[in-house]
Amino acid sequence: LANLCVNARDAIKGVGKVTIETGNTSIDKTYCLYHPEAVEGDFVILSVDDTGCGMERGMLDNIFEPFFTTKETGKGTGLGLATVYGVVRQNNGFLSVYSEPDFGTSFKIYLPRYMGENPDLPEKKPEMPVQGGNETVLLVEDEPPMLEMVRKALEAQGYIVLAAGSPGDAVEIAREYDGEIHLLITDVIMPEMNGLDMLKKLLTFRPDIKPLFMSGYPADVIGHHGVLDKDVQFIQKPFSNKDLAAKIRELF
Repeated sequence: LANLCVNARDAIKGVGKVTIETGNTSIDKTYCLYHPEAVEGDFVILSVDDTGCGMERGMLDNIFEPFFTTKETGKGTGLGLATVYGVVRQNNGFLSVYSEPDFGTSFKIYLPRYMGENPDLPEKKPEMPVQGGNETVLLVEDEPPMLEMVRKALEAQGYIVLAAGSPGDAVEIAREYDGEIHLLITDVIMPEMNGLDMLKKLLTFRPDIKPLFMSGYPADVIGHHGVLDKDVQFIQKPFSNKDLAAKIRELF
C-alpha cells in the first residue's frame, strides 16, 4: 500500500484523488482464457486508484520490472512496483493495471480469499443459472482480448453481437445495420472518442439504444474526469459472465 500510494501521489499534479477500496470477486474460466496472469477462484480485491497523469499503454508491459521507472532521474528507484509484484505473487495472487494518459491509474491486487468453514456465516445458496436474452448488442472495446472475451460470453447467452474495436467502427456499424440495436456495451476510456461522446452520436440516429458502460476504473474516478454521467448503468472490469448477464437483464 505504501508503494502504490506514493506512486499515486507522485502522479498527481495539483489537486487530485487517491481511492483505496477492498471487495470480493470470483474469477471464472472465461476470464482466465484471455488473461494469462489470472487464476480461477474466489479472491479479495485490494484496489488503489488515482486521478493523476496516467501512463501510455506501451509502458504497462514493463512497470513491474526492477529498475523500470516513469519518474524523472533521482525521483524513483524503479523497485516499488517490482516489490508489490513480488509480494502479491508470493501470496498466490495476481495483479491488473488500467491506465490512460490524463485519466489516472487503477491497480487491482487479487489475493486468494479464505473459504474455510465459518460457523457465523449462512450456508451459501446454490447459484441460479445465467439468464441470457435474444437482443442485439453493439459491443465496443479497443482491447482485442477483452473484446473477444465479452463477445463470446454474450453469444453464449443468446445475444446477437455486433463487435467493434473503436468508436468510429461502432458508429459505422450502427449506421449500416438494418435491424434494431437494443443495447450498447462500451468501454468508457478509448482513443479517438470516449464512450459517452460515442453514445451521444449514436442517439442521433438510434434513439432507443440502451447503454451499459464498462471500465477498469471505478465509476467515481471516471466521473472525476467528466466522461460518465450520473445514474448511468455501469459495470467494472473484471466481471464474470454471470455478473454481466445479470446487469444486462436489469436494463430490459
